[in-house]
Amino acid sequence: QVQLVESGGGLVQPGGSLRLSCAASGSIFRMYVMAWYRQAPGKQRELVASITTGGSTNYANSVNGRFTISRDNAKNTVYLQMNSLKPEDTAVYYCTGIGSPYWGQGTQVTVSS
Repeated sequence: QVQLVESGGGLVQPGGSLRLSCAASGSIFRMYVMAWYRQAPGKQRELVASITTGGSTNYANSVNGRFTISRDNAKNTVYLQMNSLKPEDTAVYYCTGIGSPYWGQGTQVTVSS
């Protein structure tokens, strides 16, 4: 059974940091480009960052230079280090394998003073 389990969200002040984790089933982790998406209230889900099996990364312009995606192949886990957080980063963050039908349950990130 394929599973994606996100964790690490929470409430943080502007300028703060959070680290999200996504523990994935081995099959999806080995087969797909892994990615973080986010969805804010009233907005469409958007791609935040992605990482290939070889470690190549890609970022949305809005987070480039502030967020870092990484993967630990031994632990089948993908991370999203989020620094210099802004109120507009507030959203539910989801983990997925791009092109797969599998999504995690999401983790809420709220940036507010």
